[in-house]
Amino acid sequence: MNLLMTLAAFVLALSVLIVIHEFGHYWVARRCGVKVLCFSVGFGRSLWSRTFGPDKTEFRIALIPLGGYVKMLDEREGDVAPHELQRAFNRKTVWQRFAIVAAGPAANFVAAIILYWALFLYGMPGVLPILGQPVENSIAARAGFEAGDTVVRVDGEKVPSWQDFRWVILQHAVDRSPVIVEVRTEQRGTISRELRFDSVASKDLEGDLLAAMGFVRFRISLPPVIGEVVAGGAAARSGLQAGDLVLSVDGDTVDTWDALVSKVRAAPERELRLRVRRGEVDLPVISIVPERVGGGGQAYGRVGAGPRLDERAMQRVRTEVAYGPVEGFVKSVAKTWDTALFSLRMLGKMIVGEMSLKNLSGPITIADYAGQSAQNGWISYLLFLALISISLGVLNLLPVPLLDGGHLMYYSVEILTGKPVSERVMEIGQQIGMTLLFAMMAFAFYNDIHRLVSS
Repeated sequence: MNLLMTLAAFVLALSVLIVIHEFGHYWVARRCGVKVLCFSVGFGRSLWSRTFGPDKTEFRIALIPLGGYVKMLDEREGDVAPHELQRAFNRKTVWQRFAIVAAGPAANFVAAIILYWALFLYGMPGVLPILGQPVENSIAARAGFEAGDTVVRVDGEKVPSWQDFRWVILQHAVDRSPVIVEVRTEQRGTISRELRFDSVASKDLEGDLLAAMGFVRFRISLPPVIGEVVAGGAAARSGLQAGDLVLSVDGDTVDTWDALVSKVRAAPERELRLRVRRGEVDLPVISIVPERVGGGGQAYGRVGAGPRLDERAMQRVRTEVAYGPVEGFVKSVAKTWDTALFSLRMLGKMIVGEMSLKNLSGPITIADYAGQSAQNGWISYLLFLALISISLGVLNLLPVPLLDGGHLMYYSVEILTGKPVSERVMEIGQQIGMTLLFAMMAFAFYNDIHRLVSS
């Protein structure tokens, strides 16, 4: 069931984003008077196709859903009737060709802005950035942070949730520039603390940065009582029910929900023996095998059960990040811009060797993230769509021949020199582009397979 959900979530996400990207090319091409011959979602053998419109444009769904294309009338790809020469792509001005090619990545960025805007208007649930006791002698501890501090601003930017705190800190950590963090304390009001990143290792940027820096999120101490059981999960299969009190795991007493979670997370695909009390009755020992989530060193166990919450206590740490229409739109544009720039910076660090190429993910890892986000709810899935849409836009803008960015590079040269790039240069560029793309895909697939094997 999880595999089917993962595949469905992946195919849906990829299909939607490909349609958005190719529609950008299609829409601007039509506005510029170019005849569109084919709009394909996917590559390879056609699974479904229909023709529409006065130009008899073929719309098709192909076998391999890892991309798509818009085929336009072009003299370089075949004979063009004399009466249609003015509708050929190669006959259009360089600015029109530039706009048509740039429209694909632009459509992905616009889609991300719309998704973020809608989520900001609706309101995204989050957790207040309240700190627990920092890890002893960690970066956070040396900076003076204390349990109970509530983060208010980082470098002047408001931080309404723990998720926002993580994102802003990650951006500054990449630049290694110290930042001023404003926190609200219980006794001294609002004070500022300087946070430095000198001792942050590159590998820390690849995992949970806040944890690596010694930050701990404040958690309400909950008893190990099950509040909900996910249908089809390991907890449900083992017979656990809402209201059950977990007394011990493998003979070790658990007093809090966090202690229970720690035991489960540390045992992916390993049998655990639970002593459970249901009502006034102690049940026979229950065996449960947590499902593995993630891969490699990031793998952890999950049983599909949630705690029984004290709603009054939970209100202390919950928040909802929401904005009005104007502020929400500004925030969505800023979020898209920051994410795109961050992606480019991380890619640049991988190229120069400051970051490991292990961070390059392929379709298998993306599919895994798609499935996990879908299981976490529609808000999580829409956030995943926005992130992948930005990544797709950034990837296509790279100045690599065969990608949109490579064509834009050629057109920029044409604008500067007043003449198009020669066919010979474009042929060499295509060969270089194919080599670079093949190498990148090989690294991505290797990383995916390595994560699967190591997990």
